[in-house]
Amino acid sequence: MWVFYLISLPLTLGMVLFTLRYFAGPDVPHYVLFTVGYTWFCSISIIILVPADIWTTTIGQENRGIAFFWSWSYWSTFLLTWAVAPIIQGYEDAGDFTVKERLKTSAHANLVFYLILGFVGLFGLILLIIMRQDWSGNVIGLAMACSNTFGLVTGAFLLGFGLSEIPKSYWRNADWITRQKVLSHKVAKMAVKLDDAHQRFSNAIVVAQATSNQMSKRDPLRPYMNIVDKMLNEMLREDPSFKPQGGQLGENDMDYDTDEKSMATLRRQLRIAREEYYRYKSEYMTYVMEALELEDTIKNHEHRVSTGWKYISSFRPARKGTLGSILDTLELVWRCVIRKQLEKFLAILFGCMSVAILLAEATLLPSGLHLSLFSLLINAMGKEEMLVQVAAFIPLMYMCMCTYYSLFKIGMLMFYSFTPRQTSSVSLLMICSMVARYAPPISYNFLNLIRLDGNAKTVFEKRMGNIDDAVPFFGLGFNKIYPLIMVVYTILVASNFFDRVVDFLGSWIRFRFQSQADDTDGFDPSGLIILQKERSWLEQGHKIGEHVFPLARNFNNTSMDIETGNETDKVAIELKASSQSNSSTEASRKYASSREAMENKYAAIRQQQIKQASSNTMAEKNFTSAKVSLLGTGNSQSENSTDNTAPSGLASKWVSMKNGFQTFKANMEAKNFLPLRQGQDTKRISRVSSSESLDQIFQRLKKPSRGHDSYGDEDDDDDTEIRDMGSSR
Repeated sequence: MWVFYLISLPLTLGMVLFTLRYFAGPDVPHYVLFTVGYTWFCSISIIILVPADIWTTTIGQENRGIAFFWSWSYWSTFLLTWAVAPIIQGYEDAGDFTVKERLKTSAHANLVFYLILGFVGLFGLILLIIMRQDWSGNVIGLAMACSNTFGLVTGAFLLGFGLSEIPKSYWRNADWITRQKVLSHKVAKMAVKLDDAHQRFSNAIVVAQATSNQMSKRDPLRPYMNIVDKMLNEMLREDPSFKPQGGQLGENDMDYDTDEKSMATLRRQLRIAREEYYRYKSEYMTYVMEALELEDTIKNHEHRVSTGWKYISSFRPARKGTLGSILDTLELVWRCVIRKQLEKFLAILFGCMSVAILLAEATLLPSGLHLSLFSLLINAMGKEEMLVQVAAFIPLMYMCMCTYYSLFKIGMLMFYSFTPRQTSSVSLLMICSMVARYAPPISYNFLNLIRLDGNAKTVFEKRMGNIDDAVPFFGLGFNKIYPLIMVVYTILVASNFFDRVVDFLGSWIRFRFQSQADDTDGFDPSGLIILQKERSWLEQGHKIGEHVFPLARNFNNTSMDIETGNETDKVAIELKASSQSNSSTEASRKYASSREAMENKYAAIRQQQIKQASSNTMAEKNFTSAKVSLLGTGNSQSENSTDNTAPSGLASKWVSMKNGFQTFKANMEAKNFLPLRQGQDTKRISRVSSSESLDQIFQRLKKPSRGHDSYGDEDDDDDTEIRDMGSSR
């Protein structure tokens, strides 16, 4: 029994330490790291105790060690989640200058939370007293069951979303083109967010400096201002590459020197602005690096034969020697072949596990039907200790992964951030509370799927209490009802039912839970150009994100429209500079859904313009001959008017030709006909290869804007010619 636990415990400790080191920001205090690490360790300890508990129950052995470790893990996470973590979180979020004041601020911030919690607990206790007559059972177990009912219900919906989204996300990421589209959207959005965060950080710096400059040395609040100045100087010294730009003072930005609380607010806002800037910078760098590495992978896959199956990276020099050549080959095989197939395999494997879990949850309600594959597998293992525990551990960990995936995704949209090496203390403490809050309900839900021989109860189930007793108004079938609701919800999520409902309602689009599928409708043009610029700057020796701010402002409002009609095909790219840092990043992005759609469009343009080539040539000749004849006539008219010998018939003919030409020009402008030279340039631009690369897309995306300017110049030239002709007359 202890073999699996002794193997899993060090692995759990190592995973917790690695996760903390990877996600924690540089300014997270040690006591926060210890609190978060200990909470995570206790939460995962509950999960790894479940397989050992199942094994001891299967062989009919009572083990006091399991009961002790379970009580230690559960009550540790309970106290940390509901008492310790909220107090430390409020303490870290406060901007006060003394420990006493920060604790007061934390207690005041958590007072509302504890009042609501106490009111709900009191209401539940009164309800149980009214509805329950027999109190001979385990009161502590009943209280534990009540405390975990919320986690069971909400955790079921989180689990259902993860069961659907994790297999789909792995399958989508295995497609390189789809992943490129998603990354182009993420880079464009994150560039705008980073630019906004940079401006907010610059504004916070300007406000702090202005407040410090207007405060005299004898001001009673000057010691607090010195602390803010010291913090600001440390921020700028730690990152010399940061250059404040566009800092502005708002209407109430000079009111922070009124009292100690206002100075604490100034300090807190400066810290939050800094954390937000570096968080968005980390996410932006992560997406840009992934996009550029994916582009390298695609190029290496296309030219693998010509390079001798050697991976060529644009981020590092080539490896030398025999060992370097072997490593280059192994890297190409991993990145271009194995990794893609592994992601597809994991998508299929996770999909099968999701179906198995849903099948087990759906068959809990019928008493005579038992289709839990995990239960059948565990009972079939018999007395094989390691096999039984492994068979229980794998699906339980997958259920935890699905639940926490949904929890982190929803939380990062509303409550906290989870960014590599830039996660703040407040976010870490909130995340550890969520992890600890859902560990026991997930384990209890998994045990409901396992029916041991003789309907034996594990130590976990005995200590947890019966949820049916905690929720008497649902009757004795609550354990079987809420999993069925989760199954229906998962099917609706997998079939995109809620997306269709939101699309139908239209105005409720702000409540939509955005997924990666929203970013697969095509390449974002601003994201593509930003990636091209970042690669160019990287090759010149600059760092990623060093020059993105002016570029991001130009793409705050970006639209690319492709319209195909019966007579005209138009590709327009509009890049509008925005002077407001908080402008909407959800600009119009109606363009071709894939490279294939763009190729089909340009193929249609080529076919159409081939048919119109002869008519365009004849129209050009007619237009040129008309202009030449008009010039000749105009010159002759000028000469004849000088000599005053022109016959009256020739003058009347010239007037009629002049009126006819002006009518012809007005008709062309009214019908919005393209100039002939513009048609020729469009025809040349449209003749692109059907197998174009991403670099060629970059170049073509920037051509219409330059072409539009040149067309305007040509129109001006035509108008100049006509004015010259009129003056010569």
